[in-house]
Amino acid sequence: MNENNAKFFDNAELAAAGLTIDMIIEGLEFTNSILDLIDQQLLSHNSPRLANIVELANFSSIVGNLLGSGIARSSNGVFKRNGPHKYPDLLALVKEAENIEIKMALEDNNPKGHLAKAGYYLTCRYVLSDANGQYKIGKENRGDVILIWELRFGNLAVDDFNISNTEGDSGKTAVINKKGMSKMKIIYCNLNGCPYSERGPIYKRYKNLFESQSHLH
Repeated sequence: MNENNAKFFDNAELAAAGLTIDMIIEGLEFTNSILDLIDQQLLSHNSPRLANIVELANFSSIVGNLLGSGIARSSNGVFKRNGPHKYPDLLALVKEAENIEIKMALEDNNPKGHLAKAGYYLTCRYVLSDANGQYKIGKENRGDVILIWELRFGNLAVDDFNISNTEGDSGKTAVINKKGMSKMKIIYCNLNGCPYSERGPIYKRYKNLFESQSHLH
């Protein structure tokens, strides 16, 4: 795995909401470390890893909750984690910060939730690699170890969501649409887990990001 393919990017939106890149880094490290511990315990008891035990929607929720907890723990009192199933995920405890909602998505899907609400959002997209951290594109190649490949952050309006309330569906859903995703700035990207073909234009745009913007860590 090429570690140079994973980079953090700072922007003014983060500062406006009271977030820092260091909080994001520690939040990711906390998330990965807890998931590793869970998997180690499961494997030691001859059980499959967590990603093979729970449904992917529930797995996404677990990852999002851990990420929020990790950011709150590292914020030195700027944020606290909200209660389960409560909006928003991160509550600002100081006037210089803003409440933040965390949305998860697998691979190249757009993050979604049940409500379209204006405010600050942190989106996290991940893939499932093998035990060695190697990822191959395609559902048939999914592994069982999480590899977070992208984080975005931004301030969204209600019209940055597409609302669906189809009869027979699981309920009302609000998917961040193309306009909303384009408004959100990429603050972390790991090309080792990018679910787009290296020959395609979308991957090349991510690649160009590494060359055109200053990065941290």
